[in-house]
Amino acid sequence: MKNTLRIIFLTSFLLAALCSPAHGQKKMKNTDVAQALQGYFTLATEGSVSPDSEGFIRRWMLLDPISKPNSTNQVFTQKYTRDAILTEYFPGQFTVMPKDGDRVKVTMEYQPPVDVSTSYSTYDPSKAPKMVNANLYWHALDSDHFFVKLFRFAAGLDRDRYGAIFWSVTVINCDEDIENVRLSIGANCGGMWWLDGQELLLLAGDRHMGVDSYVSKRITLKKGRNVLRGATINGIGMSEFCARFIDDDGKPVTNFTVSCN
Repeated sequence: MKNTLRIIFLTSFLLAALCSPAHGQKKMKNTDVAQALQGYFTLATEGSVSPDSEGFIRRWMLLDPISKPNSTNQVFTQKYTRDAILTEYFPGQFTVMPKDGDRVKVTMEYQPPVDVSTSYSTYDPSKAPKMVNANLYWHALDSDHFFVKLFRFAAGLDRDRYGAIFWSVTVINCDEDIENVRLSIGANCGGMWWLDGQELLLLAGDRHMGVDSYVSKRITLKKGRNVLRGATINGIGMSEFCARFIDDDGKPVTNFTVSCN
């Protein structure tokens, strides 16, 4: 009887361990984050920075990815993308201005470990739980490139890199109103973007990332703080985006600064 109970206990323990590879982990030390993301991201400094010479925004608050398993990118219709992103995973999802290291508790779909060399799961899904509780963390980062490599962000931090939703937030600081500009997004996956809570773009479908692939209606960047928020959803393959503001001639707007708070 004792041996039977011991076997049951060990089996349960091992199954739990297999089903929660990174979901309960603590936030990595910033020095470890910097090392893990080397070549793609640098820890953001205090204060503000300017966009690069082409207007691309490189300073972001990025949340550890929320698992949303999809075995194909063909599902990203407008309705599916909108429904998946507008699902509330954590309080203040559409309003919070996070700080580096802030923790978010979510209940999300379980996703078995993936063999990165093949992009396929190595675990029997019939033995996996449907949902898991997870501690996710916000990271203040500067992208080393004009585009934000979300796949490399997730892989470096040992988080779900396929079938995931990535939340991105930054602050656009303006000394005066900047009128008649458009938010311009390039991405190779689905997503939604807001400025100060106003929805500007819905990206559906699957594509190669191209600069200025999606452009919003004309807007005004108001004097002071403007909060730019995005959610990107991917299935299989890489995931990345680039963001900037352009004028009516398609030229980059650069007369603002960017900060994490």
